[in-house]
Amino acid sequence: MRGVKGKRSPFLFGKTVVENSFINRTKDIEHLWLNMQSGINTVLISPRRWGKSSLVKHTSIIYAKEENVRWCFLDMFAIRNEADFYAKLTTELLKVTSSKWKNWVETTKSFFKQIVPQINMGIDPVNDFSVSFRWEDLTKNKDEILDFPEKIAQKFNIQLIVCIDEFQNINSFDSSDAFEKLLRSHWQHHQHVSYCLYGSKRTLMTEIFNKKNRAFYRFGDVIMLNKIATEHWTPFIVKKFSETGKIISENLSKKIVENMKNHTYYVQQLSHYVWENTDNEATDAILTTALDRLLEINTPFYQAETEHLNNTQIELLKAIVNGEKQLTAVKTLRSYRIGTPQNVIKNIKSLEKQDFIDKQNGVIELLDPAFEFWLKRIL
Repeated sequence: MRGVKGKRSPFLFGKTVVENSFINRTKDIEHLWLNMQSGINTVLISPRRWGKSSLVKHTSIIYAKEENVRWCFLDMFAIRNEADFYAKLTTELLKVTSSKWKNWVETTKSFFKQIVPQINMGIDPVNDFSVSFRWEDLTKNKDEILDFPEKIAQKFNIQLIVCIDEFQNINSFDSSDAFEKLLRSHWQHHQHVSYCLYGSKRTLMTEIFNKKNRAFYRFGDVIMLNKIATEHWTPFIVKKFSETGKIISENLSKKIVENMKNHTYYVQQLSHYVWENTDNEATDAILTTALDRLLEINTPFYQAETEHLNNTQIELLKAIVNGEKQLTAVKTLRSYRIGTPQNVIKNIKSLEKQDFIDKQNGVIELLDPAFEFWLKRIL
């Protein structure tokens, strides 16, 4: 680290961002909180690393002291089947409704009549514990688990807000369609619980909640999260530099934001590298060095992500990066060797599903601005 000794970087990326490191989104926070306290289920959809998890967590911190409200967080990233889901959900619900292990035992006994949960204690009796179930018991009595949030909210006279990250992972469960229908059949009747569902795979999330043939169609208020505006990013970056004894102009801050196309994760990452290389005042040369560093760090990830793409898909991405608008035009097909118009349409759908590209109002662009820079360098 260069510059002021002992100072930590004021820019965070790769983790949930809250409090002083959180940027604006005032209207989104108000919208989300109004839904939660009103009992309206909410679905957050946006490309990955736009700040969905940070938005939910930051909102919970702001309203943490609201009377008779409890926030329960469940991350499905490592959950791969129904049994794990039921056990993890029960564990997190017990944690937010009581801090004493005797109460956990009493609560499980009073609510679970047909299932016998096993509470496993760790070193820390307050936070380090988990619940497990016998799958044979679960298959016959899933209703007890799925109605547990509503019943425990009624028991403690609270409004329970259940926030589930990486919700699209239910697609990987065996008999996922049946599981979706089962969840919906119970959750839609809960009056004391608000569900906030979000995930990093935008295409999968959109399919779950916007397709008429899916069980979660019109489950609640679907919020399509937008990027944070430049007018909010620029003063934030200037302020963070100033707070750590460094200087960056509004113009250079704006360049950081524009280079990363307002992408939350990458604006923070590029700002960090600029800050790290600045002794006193940031310059254009430092920004160039920082951008090189960002691409160097991310190159292994981009190489891994593109390994499974075929040649026509790579060439199609190049055409998009180069600003080609008529992707099925004869000239474009020949110049980039991307096959027939039908093949282009097929590859566009495939790249959309994999979250490489986005199509809005007929315009196709890459979702990852740093990946776009990387592609341009290897063209």
